[in-house]
Amino acid sequence: MLHVLTHNILPVFAMLALGFAMGRTGKADATEARAANRIAFVVMQPALLFLLMVGLDVQSFDPLALALYALCEIVAFTLAYQVARRVFKREPLESWLLAMAVIFVNTVLYIWPISVLIYGETGALPIKAIVAWDAAVAFSFFIISMEIKAGRAAPSRTARNLAMNPVLLALFLGLVVNLTKTPVPEPILTAARFASVAAAPLTLFALGVILSGQSLIPNPTVIAMSALKLILFPALVLGAMVTFTPSNPWQDQFVLTAAGPSGAMAFSLAMLYGVRTDAIAPVIIWTSTLSLISLAYLA
Repeated sequence: MLHVLTHNILPVFAMLALGFAMGRTGKADATEARAANRIAFVVMQPALLFLLMVGLDVQSFDPLALALYALCEIVAFTLAYQVARRVFKREPLESWLLAMAVIFVNTVLYIWPISVLIYGETGALPIKAIVAWDAAVAFSFFIISMEIKAGRAAPSRTARNLAMNPVLLALFLGLVVNLTKTPVPEPILTAARFASVAAAPLTLFALGVILSGQSLIPNPTVIAMSALKLILFPALVLGAMVTFTPSNPWQDQFVLTAAGPSGAMAFSLAMLYGVRTDAIAPVIIWTSTLSLISLAYLA
């Protein structure tokens, strides 16, 4: 457990912590971090997701396990949204993103790099399957739903914004290439690999800087959402796996993923659409910190 924590988890977490420390000490500011985050979102993450989609071997995935995980996401999201909306009286868009923070784990930038270090590229197949699901389906759903729910532009403008979204484009092109077995020129793959390597560290660093300006004091909303993320969601996944597919070899890594910290994209979408972040940001901070020990134990 200690070796996993010090050799696999903390080195990845260190980029988030470094950004937070530099933000708190004035060595980096929010303007610089937002610029870095935008570059990572527009360039590095699409390259990473494109390579992920191109390299998918869907036939190697366990469809029942993935279906159970998706069902747990739906149940946890619905419950979290109702708690945020009805119990804590948060606005609809904020409640939507708080619920997203409960189910959308930082898989691409955090859990996946850690799992590859622990299990190797082949051994981390279950987590890669969740990364593919969350990237292609869950993340796309939240991008599209926020654009629609925000209602800031005419329907034609909304459709155009979605069609030009670099993340959605990368996911779509990658899936098309995968399904049609179209060969990708090696120079394009090399460029994508070169850019994708920077996606996780740059995004985590920028997120740390931005979060450094947020209050760390947890209010009841933050405590409740963090508990739903770190306790309820992994418990749901574990219960579903034990009940419907006992002794499934994917169980441990699915629970490991569910126990991971809230994904940064809830915060990024909040900034993009002008949603208040006084609860969303601390949820990411606290789940990122509190999950260190649980991830080391589960791994």
